This record gives sequence, C-alpha cells and structure tokens, in this order.
Amino acid sequence: MELRIDRQALVPVVQQIVDALACWLCRGEVPPGTRLPSVRQIARINLLSQSSVIEACERLVAQGVLASHGAGFIVAMPVLAAQGQQDCPRFEGVEVKQGRTSGELKLGCGGLPESWRETDDLSYAIRQVSRTDMAGLFNYSTPLGLPALRQQINKRLKQLDILVEESRILTTAGASQGLDLIVRTLFKPGDCVVVENPGYSLLFDLLRLQGVSMIEVPRTPCGPDIEALEALLAKYRPCGIFINSFYHNPTGSSLAPAVAQRVVQLAKTYDLLVIEDDVYADLYSGPGTRLAALGIDDNVIYVGSYSKTLSSSLRVGFVVAGAGVISRLAEVKMISSMGASRFCESVLASLLASGAYRKLVQRQRQRLSNDREAALQVLEDAEWEVFGKPVGGLFIWARSRMSDYAQVRKQAQRFGVLLSSATAFSPTAEASDWQRINVAYACDPRARAFFQATALDRPQAF
Repeated sequence: MELRIDRQALVPVVQQIVDALACWLCRGEVPPGTRLPSVRQIARINLLSQSSVIEACERLVAQGVLASHGAGFIVAMPVLAAQGQQDCPRFEGVEVKQGRTSGELKLGCGGLPESWRETDDLSYAIRQVSRTDMAGLFNYSTPLGLPALRQQINKRLKQLDILVEESRILTTAGASQGLDLIVRTLFKPGDCVVVENPGYSLLFDLLRLQGVSMIEVPRTPCGPDIEALEALLAKYRPCGIFINSFYHNPTGSSLAPAVAQRVVQLAKTYDLLVIEDDVYADLYSGPGTRLAALGIDDNVIYVGSYSKTLSSSLRVGFVVAGAGVISRLAEVKMISSMGASRFCESVLASLLASGAYRKLVQRQRQRLSNDREAALQVLEDAEWEVFGKPVGGLFIWARSRMSDYAQVRKQAQRFGVLLSSATAFSPTAEASDWQRINVAYACDPRARAFFQATALDRPQAF
C-alpha cells in the first residue's frame, strides 16, 4: 500500500496519511469487513512511524470509515458513504459530487495546494498585529479600507503602470466580494453584459443571481475575439464586459497589447463599462498591457486579490475605479457587511511592507514555472491538445484526443483524479471536453498516470 507521502509539504504527515488511506479505499472500492494491512507493514512500506499510522487510522475510525479489530483495523463502511454524511465543500470549477473523498487529486481546482502554502511569515505578521494593533483586533475597518494597506496596494499598482490616487482604491473581502459589489451596485435585473467563454463560473452565478443577461464572446489565446466582440456590441448594445487580463481563468491566456487597446477603444465607442479581473497579477512578472493602465475612469474598473497567492482564508481583495463608482461601491459595502476585516487587512499590510509577500510570490512563480514546463511535456507525450500554451499562471486549458470523453473521466476516477465539471466554464452550462488543469497538481504521480492512461487507451488506427 503506497501512500505517496510528501515530506516537503506543509500539510501534517498524519493528515496526509488520512487522505491517502481514504483515497486508496475509495479507488479500490474496498468492501466493509476488509482487514487493512498491519500498521507495521504500512509504516515500513512508506517509511513512516507506526504512531503516525495509528493516529491516522484512529481519525478514520472517528469518521466511521474504519473500525478497530483486535490489533488492527477493518473497513467499517465505504468511504463514499462516510463522506456523504459530512458536509461536502464546493470547489470552484471542479466536479464535486456528494460522496467524493478529500483524498482525490483536484486536478482542476482554482488555487494552490495546501502543501504550497507558507506559514512562517504569515504567522509572524499575525502575532505582530495581535501584539501591537489593538484596533486591528477589535474594530471595523474604514469604509474604503485600511489606509496603510491601500498605500501598499497603490505602490504595487504603480509597478503595473496603473496610476491612481489612493481615494480610488476600495478594499474588499476578496475579489469575490468586489465582483459582487460591482454586479449588485452597477447593474440591474434585465441588463445585458458580455462575458468570456470559457470563463469564471462564479461570475456567471453572480450575474444570474442579479438577473443580468449574459452574451458570450469567445476567448482566444490573445484575449477576447475582437471581431466577434465588435459584432456583439453593435447588435446588443450591452452595459458592460467582464474580462480577465492576465492568466485568464480557465485558459491561462493573457491579453495581447493590440487586443487591450482595441477593447478600450470599443468601450469608449459603445459607452461600455469594462470590469478587468486581474486576480493573478502577482503571478505575472513580464511586460504586458492592462486595460486599467490605459486609464482608470468611470468606464474601467480593476479588480485584484491576494487570496490566490497568500491565503484563501485571509480574504483580502480590492477594486480600483473612478471616484463616483468607488463612492457607490463603498456605500453598498458598508450597508451589506459593515466593511472588510481590519485584522486581515492589517496582517496583509504588514506582509507587504516587510517585503515578505514579494518574496513569497517570487518563489511561487518559479515553482509554477518548473511545474508548468513539466506538465506541458506530460500533456504533449499523452498527445493532449493544449490551448495557447500559457507561459505563466496556474492553468492549462487542454483536452484529450480520445473520441469518447466518458472514457477520459473513467480513467480519471480510476487514478483518484477529480476533473473539472464539463459545464463549469460555460455561461450557458454547455458541456465541453476541455479541461482546466492546475499546473501545481499536474505533476502528481496520479495525474501523470492518468494522462499516460489516456494515451495508452486510445483506439489504434488500422
């Protein structure tokens, strides 16, 4: 029983054992009453301490998956049934059905693995704020957000050639709240907006919730299809467009300078509100053109976040817009949530000011670069079709050349790999055989075995 424990990961070894055992039980569909290999044998094969294996098994006993039996353990009930009794989280863009085990490899998930998260600098910043900033512990933040944080955000924006006053920066509880505020404040039921296809599934949900109609524009490796966009604007006269600038979710593509210029020109011609979602900005280090760099005014809104790189739990993002728009968004923010978390904002401001955050994202970029290169090679070997071959960010958009895509999903399940939902990235929930592949997961042995199997199982031509 090989458990594939990563000793470099920040996830505790015992928790890795729990997840790996659950995955092994699920993948093998082990029936109740089956006796597990002895603790000594599991520990020896995986170079683990017996105490760690025992503790992991006891946790599974508490979950109802295993039962103590003499000196060992037996399967008490199928993992799927045990997991079905617990809350099942929803992972953006990932097919999560009731009964899925946390031990599966979420190949299509939208963030970095927990094992990539670094705790030392974050823990230090938390302790520092706890000791020195009583207001950060107990008080609400200001309507626009913590001034110290907005100063740091503005410094970063200048590096991106986005020149604005701090009064035009509004902090939010992640980019999700920023988008929610924008949709609720600036659009009304019956309005029509342009969204990219494929695109961000939670944005589609937000727009549906508000009763806003969506028009699809195809995403190309250089950005939205400009000819199609111009035709849509002339025909439907929509109120706005939502667009990813760099490392688009889910394709990993980025705006070409000429496309960015043309989008801004069309926005002015058709009086179009442009919402630029750039949550992966800190994973990008090369030259490029952002729409907001071409001029922030009442027609261009820029959305950023630190959740993807630092912590999804910390929940800090921001919106940059014209003065009138910021004033309206801040009012709705205070009415709906009394502001964002001052504590989280203080912790982030400390990390930005010390340079710890900058060094963190440098390490992430390098690690992602290495894994992306390896993942693209694996996909090439398996003869998968890749959309645009991204040069940065988290995602690769690709599909197997197998004609029967049901077989692709069956192979993924066989190797304990969880794929993106076939309909997640379409505004109309249209099924697609393209997959969002998170490069931070793509080099896992389970992912490699899955890709290999899709190549080996392809029917041969005669």
